[in-house]
Order: sequence, then structure tokens, then C-alpha cells
Amino acid sequence: MISKPATRLDSDATPADVRNACRTGQHTTHTAGLAPGYAQANLVVVPKDLAYDFLVFCHRNPKPCPLLDVTDMGNPEPVQTAPGADLRSDLPRYRVFRHGELVEETTDISDYWDDSMAGFLLGCSFTFEQAMQQAGIPVRHLDAGTVVPMYRTNIACTPAGPFTGEMVVSMRMIPAEHVVRAVEVTSRYPAVHGSPVHIGDPEIIGIKDLNDYAWGDAPVSEPGDVPVFWACGVTPQSIAMQIKPDLMITHAPGCMFVTDLPIHQLSAR
Repeated sequence: MISKPATRLDSDATPADVRNACRTGQHTTHTAGLAPGYAQANLVVVPKDLAYDFLVFCHRNPKPCPLLDVTDMGNPEPVQTAPGADLRSDLPRYRVFRHGELVEETTDISDYWDDSMAGFLLGCSFTFEQAMQQAGIPVRHLDAGTVVPMYRTNIACTPAGPFTGEMVVSMRMIPAEHVVRAVEVTSRYPAVHGSPVHIGDPEIIGIKDLNDYAWGDAPVSEPGDVPVFWACGVTPQSIAMQIKPDLMITHAPGCMFVTDLPIHQLSAR
């Protein structure tokens, strides 16, 4: 259970500030808009017997699972993206799945981590939202102080070992006149999901009602907005519920790991 008190981080907090606030229990909520200029990441932790198959799954599905870092077996330090950090404590909240069931949401996973665990950091679309704002594209949930809504879809992922299922997407309502620019801006960041996977009618990808979101907060929109959907790093959580591994740990939706990677280093051009 979550028992640590939460506090509000300043808008100019560095990645190390955010991670330390998580580690000490001062920040236990979402990371949208924090540490501007630095990449955020989804987390997946699996035991050794699943690690290779999950690595292959990521390589076969780079849109929902773009790999930023993989830890050495048993080592919680993501040395490529945040040397000195600890994946057991440096996120606001985690979700623990056993046999496909969410059994705990916690602020520290040290009790679950052992020498058989490997941590995977996947690029997060929170990262390119700053670039969208700099391009003059409204990011409505940031303005509202909420988390982007996320949905299950009918878009099949390419299987790898036991990992099989459908993609999860995040959705942002974009003014019609900015949709093309949103595609251009986000396509520069393939390491954090890149360009949208769908624009327009949500029923085409299996979403019957935009108010029936699986994770995050309610969509925020204005007249003339168009729904635009990006692949989402919550996909492994959805798949875990389907394939029912003995143990799988992820970030809680919206509660990301903040890396030391400057966003400009992830731009493809």
C-alpha cells in the first residue's frame, strides 16, 4: 500500500531532484511535465526466465516498447540512462503483477528485487510533449494538470515467446490545424514512441468511447480538436494481465522514471 507523503516538485526540478523525491517518499504521483528537457521512461521488471523473450518482444514492437536501457541481471542501476539511480525506489509508484493479477501498488520494490531480476526502460511519450509545446501545439492535459488517457486497442503486437496481445495507446486531442505539425514533431522521436499510430475515428482501432479509458485521466478537449493516438508503454501491463506471468513489475501509469538523457539527444533529425 502507498503510505509515503507526497509533495509538489518545482517546475525546474532536475532529473536527480525528481528521482530523489521519489526515493525519499516526497513525490508519489505522476511525472507529467517534470524535469523539462529530459526523457522519461516506462519500467518493466521481469525475472531471468522471461528477460530474453521480453527483450525480443521489444525489438519486434518498437512503437509501444522502444528500448532505452536494460539493466544487468540483478543490478537495479540503469547505467546507460541514469548512472547512480535505483530502479527499485526512484519512481513515484510501481505495480506488482502475479499470475496476471495486480496484487500491489507500492512506492518501493526492494522486497521483490533479487539477483534474478532485470529492468527494462522504455521510451515514454511524456518526453515529446515539451517539443510539441515548443512547436506551438497545445497539450491539453498538461495545461489541465492531468495525465493523458490510455486505451486498449485491437492493434495486435508481434508475439515473442509468451508475450502476445494488443497495443495500448495514449490519446491527445489536437486542434485540427495542428495535426500535421504534431505528426512531424513526434516522428522525430522514435525512441519515445515516435509518430502516431492512428488519427481520427477511435472505433477503427477498437475504442468505442473515448470516455471509457483504461488508465490515466479523462480526455481534455476543445471544439475543433481531433483525437490523435500514440503507441504507449503501458502495453506490457496490459499483456501481463493476459499472459499471467508468475511475476512482473511495472511503473504505475503516469508515474515514470526520469532519466538523465536530454531530449535533444533522442531526436532523429
